[in-house]
Amino acid sequence: MLPKLITIGGFFIPTYGVLTALAFLSALWVIVKLGKRTGLNTDRLTNLGIYCALAGMAGAKLAMFLFDWTYYTAHPGEVFSFTTLQAAGVFQGGLVLAILTAYLYTRHFRMPGLLTADAFAPGIALGHAIGRLGCFSAGCCWGARTNVPWAVTFMNPEANTMFGTPVGIPLHPTQLYESVAELFVFALLWWRFRKAHRPGDIIGLYLIVSSVLRFWIEFYRAHEQPLIAGLSLTQWISMVLIVAGALVLYARPRRELI
Repeated sequence: MLPKLITIGGFFIPTYGVLTALAFLSALWVIVKLGKRTGLNTDRLTNLGIYCALAGMAGAKLAMFLFDWTYYTAHPGEVFSFTTLQAAGVFQGGLVLAILTAYLYTRHFRMPGLLTADAFAPGIALGHAIGRLGCFSAGCCWGARTNVPWAVTFMNPEANTMFGTPVGIPLHPTQLYESVAELFVFALLWWRFRKAHRPGDIIGLYLIVSSVLRFWIEFYRAHEQPLIAGLSLTQWISMVLIVAGALVLYARPRRELI
């Protein structure tokens, strides 16, 4: 792990921030490339990508505050701390707010909603995969304690200071689990996009496959918030997104292949 990529005196560049920027640029490149392939306005796609990224960060932080509201109400100053700024937040919360932003934007500019969402889905998966490498580097979003041979043990005390990362304890590398899972999702969606498909096929597939994988990975995550009926809030959100993906795939009007 490497929370600080470059340190000069009291100034440092966080590894998480660098990888997050790389994730955004990679996702945007994929989105524009696929959007151009289906004849979408690339300027509008670029603007929408920026708006969705901002909405995603805000939604992820908001969900983090809601999930750990007891901690933040007891320590209100932490809401504006550097540690909170560095934290990845809850991805599903960011995804929900980004989807809402995309819906309003595409409605306003009369962009084809499903075609636009299809162009975004592979880019989101790739950005998510790179972003989780940032989580691993920083030490946040750690897994549950384990004795499996591939367990990771964080030793950098700065991660404990910045994020509360358990130090000296073998943990599931859930950040890497999710990074590999999302890389698989990206490869699947990229392959499917290049085949004949109907509008909505790609985003529907993304919502189902990505959410199923996240639901499974959650069983190996360390949970600070209480479980509901044995499941984390993230797992409940994942189930909602699976249903949403199924509705997109099977309840939308049939359209021509593209």
